[in-house]
Amino acid sequence: MKIAVCISQVPDTTTKVKVGGNGKSIDPAGVTYIINPYDEFAVEEALKLKEKNGGETVVISVGRDGVKETIRKAFAMGIDKGILVKTDNELDSYSVARNLADVLKEINPDIIFFGKQSVDYDDSQVSTLTAEFLGLRSVSVVVDLKIEGSTVTAEREIEGGKEIVTSSLPVVISAQKGLNNPRYPNLKGIMQAKSKPIEEKQPSFTDNKTEVISMRLPHGKSKGKIIGTDATAVPELVRLLREEAKVI
Repeated sequence: MKIAVCISQVPDTTTKVKVGGNGKSIDPAGVTYIINPYDEFAVEEALKLKEKNGGETVVISVGRDGVKETIRKAFAMGIDKGILVKTDNELDSYSVARNLADVLKEINPDIIFFGKQSVDYDDSQVSTLTAEFLGLRSVSVVVDLKIEGSTVTAEREIEGGKEIVTSSLPVVISAQKGLNNPRYPNLKGIMQAKSKPIEEKQPSFTDNKTEVISMRLPHGKSKGKIIGTDATAVPELVRLLREEAKVI
């Protein structure tokens, strides 16, 4: 079985983000980059599937040369091969998905894993876009997965409950928190990760469909205001919510 995992590199969620000088991206100075947390669930599920059925695992990512460190984190967890679509350009979700799809067509995997979303852009589009470009079925926000032969049974989160979906291989799966508990790399895996080669490819598509016009930090919270301590303050509260806060 050939198993692919598409991963992304994101700023550490504890990083204090600053807007860069161009006003359109974050300032990379002092930023620690990590593997996208949701992608760790995807990597773990790929490794579990290989341990059960055998085969080969490969991770694919799109980005600058520094993304290789994130690929090596996946190596340390146990992934066999890595591919980097190397580009210094800022690509939107459409372009990332197109590039991933072109690489995946060459690999022709039996199953493709994604994290359900990245924690930086947070748009939850890349997995379904990639599936569309490949002409494959996809199941998103998966919290439980069973594969018997070519039959796939996935439990996915929906608003107010869960849904059971059946499909067949090949399929695209996007992983949600709760699907598994990602393993910690051991010393042997970390040492092996240093020597594993990473294949580099040039992007096949860079024609973004969207453009970042500007980026800014959220406005700071305004000072609180106490307008009363009992029911007589309700009319004034309603007035302020309507006229000042403009939320009603």
